[in-house]
Amino acid sequence: MKSQKDQLTEMVDFDERANEEKYFALKDHDRIEEMKTDFQKAQTAARQAQIVGCPKCPGRLASYKFMNFVLDRCESCHGFWLENSQLRGIVRKASRGPLGAFLDRCFSKDRSMTKN
Repeated sequence: MKSQKDQLTEMVDFDERANEEKYFALKDHDRIEEMKTDFQKAQTAARQAQIVGCPKCPGRLASYKFMNFVLDRCESCHGFWLENSQLRGIVRKASRGPLGAFLDRCFSKDRSMTKN
């Protein structure tokens, strides 16, 4: 049989190896998480680069609010870029006239519009 000292020595060796494996597993996990974060940032930057460019010229698009719709306007050619639903909404609001705008302000669920 092994003596108590030998058993203790084996336990200490095992414990050190277990801690070493745990340490490197944690380091690997942290590095993988960093790599995932870097990859997500790179994907977001690539999407933003695609969205920000004007389809007509090499200019940049700037967003601004018009009739509660967010439109994109090119800073160099001054072209407007919007989605089909935005165009329909703007035409619908404009065709309602001043009475429609008054009724929208009076019966709107969004209280921030009533302060305008």
